[in-house]
Amino acid sequence: MFNIKSILFSIFAAAILLVLIKPVSAHNPPSDIVIVKEFIGQTEFIQGRLSQLAEAMPESTFGWRPTDGVRSVSEVYLHAAFANYICVTMSGGTVPEDVGFVMDFSKANDWDTQTTDKAAVIEKMKESFDILKKRIGELTQEDLDRQVDVFGMTMSVRNFVISMIAHSHEHLGQGIAYARMNGVTPPWSEKEEGEAEGEVESEG
Repeated sequence: MFNIKSILFSIFAAAILLVLIKPVSAHNPPSDIVIVKEFIGQTEFIQGRLSQLAEAMPESTFGWRPTDGVRSVSEVYLHAAFANYICVTMSGGTVPEDVGFVMDFSKANDWDTQTTDKAAVIEKMKESFDILKKRIGELTQEDLDRQVDVFGMTMSVRNFVISMIAHSHEHLGQGIAYARMNGVTPPWSEKEEGEAEGEVESEG
């Protein structure tokens, strides 16, 4: 279930990370609309980090959860995919039927718990990001201005996709915390920490 307060609180962190936006890939033709290019850049950043985390986590940890009543490792990654498909649908796009996604918030838990198989989870997450980026790359100014009802509120598609960036960063942070709790250093941090240790040794 989406937590609106948490989403809004996370927007600040998402804004800071705008400096990390990468160029739009060749698979997603550039749009003339700035927010579309920025959203795709943010999405590629989040996808890259979540994918690295998922690959680094041992398969034995995919069913792990820090306590009862919260998502497990695999559920965090699959929930990110579920949110991607919500974004596709709410922005006016269509999710392929063979994906098995149902636009029903009450079905989120069924989606999130469908498997703990590492390879399957990673593939489902990748597919969702690819479909999301394709859809967002098609958005027009008219699409962004359209009003939608979601989370008990009425907002523009533009506002909605900004909120979804924050939501994705929230679960990226959750994935990082889960990795650390299982003794796994995020790959990008492992590289930075290794370089820092090397500098200390050279100084000594």
